[in-house]
Amino acid sequence: MIRLSYGGRFDEHDLVEYIKATGRGYIIQGQQAVAFAHHTKPNSLDYWLRQIAPNRDTKQADNAVVRRLVRTKLFRVAHGLRCPDSGRFCKGLRLAEARTMGM
Repeated sequence: MIRLSYGGRFDEHDLVEYIKATGRGYIIQGQQAVAFAHHTKPNSLDYWLRQIAPNRDTKQADNAVVRRLVRTKLFRVAHGLRCPDSGRFCKGLRLAEARTMGM
């Protein structure tokens, strides 16, 4: 279980399954300091976390949460990942097993 910085927890294996379902092998961090209704990156970690967090209007994918995820060894930080929403290259998390899956 991963503790969110502003309350709540989630199972990191649920995130692994979500990322696998996207077919990308990664998820961008996508943290935004905006209300949930105004979030512009629905394919990001921040958006995904806000759907389960107690307060949807608070940024959830902060660097502390990213570090907690990396410590599970299920994820690794990656730079230059293409954002599926904006097309820009961003920081995010790649599945650790994606390296062996050719992703």
